[in-house]
Amino acid sequence: MSESTAMLIETSVKNHIGTITLNDRKTLNSLSSSLIKELLDALEDFRDKAIRVVILRARSGVKTWSAGHNVGELPKHARDPLTYNDPLRVVVRKIQEYPAPVLAMIEGGVWGGACELAMACDMVIAAENATFAITPARLGVPYNLSGIQNMMGSVPLVVVKEMLFRATPISAQRAYEVGIANYVLPVEQLEARTFELAQDMLANSSLVIALLKEEMHVLAAQALTVEIFERIQAVRRIIYDSDDYQEGIRSFFEKRKPVFKGK
Repeated sequence: MSESTAMLIETSVKNHIGTITLNDRKTLNSLSSSLIKELLDALEDFRDKAIRVVILRARSGVKTWSAGHNVGELPKHARDPLTYNDPLRVVVRKIQEYPAPVLAMIEGGVWGGACELAMACDMVIAAENATFAITPARLGVPYNLSGIQNMMGSVPLVVVKEMLFRATPISAQRAYEVGIANYVLPVEQLEARTFELAQDMLANSSLVIALLKEEMHVLAAQALTVEIFERIQAVRRIIYDSDDYQEGIRSFFEKRKPVFKGK
């Protein structure tokens, strides 16, 4: 078994299974550009080593798997917060394009953009204490098309609407019922079951699995016309320039509920 430790994540490799452990306790594993940079580097290293299954997890016993997008890094004035090159967008694509299964092992709360990160993985194995919440509407932050598309590719549209419009956590059991989680287990069984699933995959053809993953990724993609894209971008720009966007950011740092006025 080989092992290395980075500042914000930990990685280990055993029997062609690579594990990435989110380990930024100070920010509850928020998806900062620094943490994502280390995550991207780890995935690239695993790819170079032909790691055949990747497990993405947090440390055992955490109450928050990830607090989601680092709000402190969102732009404060009239600029798209989630462009194509935003770190969250890049790491989601990297997980989707990784030529082997990526398993999300979830313990604790999964917030905001971390939900999309988990849902970008090929399987989600959750502890009974896991919760999932997608919160851009609570903060007044516009979410981008590819993020919505990714979520719609994982679960039924009615569920995506419920989670986005309510912006409140759903339980692990509810996540299982609607198809976000493949398994829900007592926390003490979580790690063993995740590695058991990884071992099942190691017994199969890695070339076929890589092909199947790429085929499903291509088939799940939805084509956008230029007209539709430009129309949605126009609405997004209105939000970036709005008072509500500024209020959402301010309220987060002032630790209070935002007061949105729809302008």
